[in-house]
Amino acid sequence: MNDIKSKELAQTIVKYSLALQKNEKVLIETNGPVNSFINELIKSVFDVGALPILNLKQPVVERTIMMGATKALLSEMYELEAFRMERMDAYIGVRYPENASELADVPFDKQELYNNIYSSKLHMEIRCPKTRWVVLKYPTPAMAQAASMSTEGFSDFYFNACNVDYQKMSSAMDPLKELMEKTDKVRIIGPETNLEFSIKGMTVVKCCGNMNIPDGEVFTAPLRESANGYLTYNTPSIRGGFTYENIQFKFKDGKIIHATANDSERINQVLDLDEGARYIGEFAIGVNPHITKPMKDTLFDEKIMGSIHITPGNSVVGCDNGNKSDIHWDLVLIQTPEWGGGEIWFDDALIRKDGMFVHKDLLGLNPENLK
Repeated sequence: MNDIKSKELAQTIVKYSLALQKNEKVLIETNGPVNSFINELIKSVFDVGALPILNLKQPVVERTIMMGATKALLSEMYELEAFRMERMDAYIGVRYPENASELADVPFDKQELYNNIYSSKLHMEIRCPKTRWVVLKYPTPAMAQAASMSTEGFSDFYFNACNVDYQKMSSAMDPLKELMEKTDKVRIIGPETNLEFSIKGMTVVKCCGNMNIPDGEVFTAPLRESANGYLTYNTPSIRGGFTYENIQFKFKDGKIIHATANDSERINQVLDLDEGARYIGEFAIGVNPHITKPMKDTLFDEKIMGSIHITPGNSVVGCDNGNKSDIHWDLVLIQTPEWGGGEIWFDDALIRKDGMFVHKDLLGLNPENLK
């Protein structure tokens, strides 16, 4: 059954997400084994007459490189991979998480050197703005363990979350996109949370299977200096091999002026990387009906039905609020009743309460209408 679902997912990525055309070049990059899913991707690329280019990586080896890397080495790696990426029309990144803490003992300065000169730079400067791209994680026992599920149970959940009807989701998102484009003030209310900001005049983007798999969010960005109030996230987030929890931010004129977490010193170290790291680069609303609880994996957690994510750092391609940073950190707040509830207000209208849309034009985004 999973072979059938893998084939369906591969075809969705190639034909719907990327809409690959004859003779287009697509880089398929994986940090795990070349298994049946990679074969299905390659077959699907050939089916449409496009050209698959395969690149293999291993997290254990990347860690070793990080530990010993110099600025000269990373600059050379960037130039070589940039040359290849510039020639691509599309990109598929397939991750196989085996150890979420693989980088836990890599010094912070080494991780940032690796990201700023090589990895994140390649992502921000070439891959995102110059190719059509899709990133996904393929199910592993480690992912099942993080989600507190059996391997078989997680596999079923994974394919349900990934193989949704993205065209139906896209149509249901249209009224939310239109409403956000007309909105000035946004207010987020919840336990230890009362935050206001403006999205007036900002671009709004639907994410319905075109970039990330699984998908299911509508995003924009606040005006850079408009956020005031405080925000408490209730979803853990792994960054650099460390799990951050109980994150709380206080904002003044768009800037995070106070930040605490289970390791307040470490989180402030991240936010002090550059000026843009303390401003918001993205505000998004999650709607995937099959994802209802966190699993310490951003690709899934940011799509949780009834969630939002408010992201410190760089603004997103297609919705630029002028904020620039070497980080883009999607932190998630779930507003369903079992997670404390909460409200979203657009100007003077209540849009969503306790994770369910209440605005008459948005009822199609509630889970019973998307499954």
